[in-house]
Amino acid sequence: MDDILTYDEMKIGDKTSFGKTISESDVYLFAGITGDFNPIHVNKVEAEKTIFKSRIAHGILSAGIISTTITKAVHGGSIYCSQDLAFKAPVRIGDTITCVAELIEKIPEKKRLIYKTTVTNQDGVIVTDGKAVILKQG
Repeated sequence: MDDILTYDEMKIGDKTSFGKTISESDVYLFAGITGDFNPIHVNKVEAEKTIFKSRIAHGILSAGIISTTITKAVHGGSIYCSQDLAFKAPVRIGDTITCVAELIEKIPEKKRLIYKTTVTNQDGVIVTDGKAVILKQG
């Protein structure tokens, strides 16, 4: 892990990224953990009847990638206060998604960090967009 930065050392414009290829196992494990067995995620035949024409990953799975990216950015010891999300495009099994978290605001009196969070697929299409609020300790 990189050196841990204090709140004061973190600068507006700092960026951190993390990427992962979404596998069929990821989708089934996520369904099992959450209990979300919506056919769009786990049933090939039913998913082919939808506007997406194939199975897609749970939208919130991309939020997990955001969480990992934020953890890399703040190096632990912090509290994830909130996350606004907008799901812009489907994530398909086999897609490689990458999150970039950019520090866009600091609220010193509350030790809050505001990150713009953008998840794109291998084609550069934004699949999830949002903003995270972090309480930085230390």
